[in-house]
Amino acid sequence: MTRPLVIFQALADPTRLRILALLRTMELSIGEIAQVLGQSQPRVSRHVKILVNAGLAERRKEGSWVFLTLGPPDDLAPLLAAIDRWTPADDAEQQADIARLKAVRAVRASAAEDYFETHAANWDALRSLHVAEGDVEAAILRVLAPDPIGRLVDIGTGTGRMLEVLGRQADSAVGFDRSPAMLRLARTKLAQAATTEPGLEHAELRQGDMYALPLPAASADVAIMHQVLHYAQHPAAAIAEAARLLAPGGRLLIVDFAPHDREDLRERDAHVRLGFTDRQMSDWFAAAGLSCAPPVHLDGELTVKLWLGRRLSAPAAPIHHPAS
Repeated sequence: MTRPLVIFQALADPTRLRILALLRTMELSIGEIAQVLGQSQPRVSRHVKILVNAGLAERRKEGSWVFLTLGPPDDLAPLLAAIDRWTPADDAEQQADIARLKAVRAVRASAAEDYFETHAANWDALRSLHVAEGDVEAAILRVLAPDPIGRLVDIGTGTGRMLEVLGRQADSAVGFDRSPAMLRLARTKLAQAATTEPGLEHAELRQGDMYALPLPAASADVAIMHQVLHYAQHPAAAIAEAARLLAPGGRLLIVDFAPHDREDLRERDAHVRLGFTDRQMSDWFAAAGLSCAPPVHLDGELTVKLWLGRRLSAPAAPIHHPAS
């Protein structure tokens, strides 16, 4: 059977067309797709299998969850262009699916925010359960050492620890977090740190969403996401937004876990993702216009990895992510 025939047979079903449209917004779990479509997970899994066999989608198992993303962009580009041409921009069913997806993810985001508010006071201890935080911070300093910090943006700053570690070397430093409780704690900690060792007076803290940061493009020389991305519902969009901030030559450092199977972290500690592979990270960096240096890994109960990306050209125009 020729591939075009396999592809068109795979799309000869309204549910599979809806799934493909959802995957164009972001990577999704089988459970999320089932909730949006109002269908059982086994039924959705059967549709997904057909899309995967046709090369239109790719699946990745992560613990007990399965995540879906679109197939290779070069293969899908002409097909998606044809679908766009044939589908009205105001297609009611597609708009309803996107609205339901936003609602599903809003519930999960709200649960995560409740977790952050509740655990703000012992946040640093929670983040250092697996590799000694001193070892992680020393590795961060080594990775960033070759070039000046310049204008620093800490995305998901939590208690402001990265501002403490890097802020004194920076020309300017701002940390963003969605949680008011985290920001209150960070302000207290930074004020205390400034009294014992000068150099943090210029550090700022602001409330902000990692998917839509209130800063102009090319306004940062270094952006860092320290143990933040595994909480992201849409990692690719978070990386794209961080990359938008970088000036030419600017660097994005992501510190997070390698893949693991600790399902309890999902249930107990609100982790959305159980670590990331080098391939995922390099693909997301490339899509955001960043080159990717060889990662650094720190072994522990869970392996911590440091991925460094660099913008070599002017930032791309902002990408619209309707479901983030």
